[in-house]
Amino acid sequence: MEDVLEVYQRPADRKRPLVCLDEFAKQLLSETRTPLPARPGSLGKHDSEYVREGSVTGFMLAMPHLGTRDVFIAETGRRTAVDFALCLEHLAGLFPEAEKIVIVMDNLNTHNQASLYKAFPPEKARMLCERFEFHHTPAHGSWLNMAEIEIGLLVRGCLDRRIESPERMGSEVAAYLTRKNGNPVPIKWQFKNEDARIKLHSIYPSL
Repeated sequence: MEDVLEVYQRPADRKRPLVCLDEFAKQLLSETRTPLPARPGSLGKHDSEYVREGSVTGFMLAMPHLGTRDVFIAETGRRTAVDFALCLEHLAGLFPEAEKIVIVMDNLNTHNQASLYKAFPPEKARMLCERFEFHHTPAHGSWLNMAEIEIGLLVRGCLDRRIESPERMGSEVAAYLTRKNGNPVPIKWQFKNEDARIKLHSIYPSL
């Protein structure tokens, strides 16, 4: 926890951009009947029945200092080590001039350098490893990951309805990102190590 909080207190650095990464899944559902559109004095109506069309996994890439975000959608629809590795490759392409990309993410079993070796030849995997500096939130400490905030906003902004295909989800997410990134608002994380030692003193060892 203190490691992540220390990372959040670092000043913004173009050569070492901060990125918070988290995964989310979206169940794809198609309608069995044509929905009734909203009219004056009446809300739109959807039939209670639907058809399951699989699921899609996305990776939220939140850049707190820049106030922007990006979403990588996994082609497999799952959360495998290869999907994570492909997401990191995509992320590296967003910051070609960075010396190191500082990543804060949950401590899942796929969130490590070994995943890169499952997706790429050793030479490329090693090159990508050198591009990143990994920091993990502790168990039961995902609230420290600022990407969770962005996922909540994304869900409320464009994913809180039935979406029937990966293509439509991609277009909905792209439109959302264009609108949000057009007015970037940096996140100012206020909770520091000094605050944690007071408010969360019960989780610290007793000396």
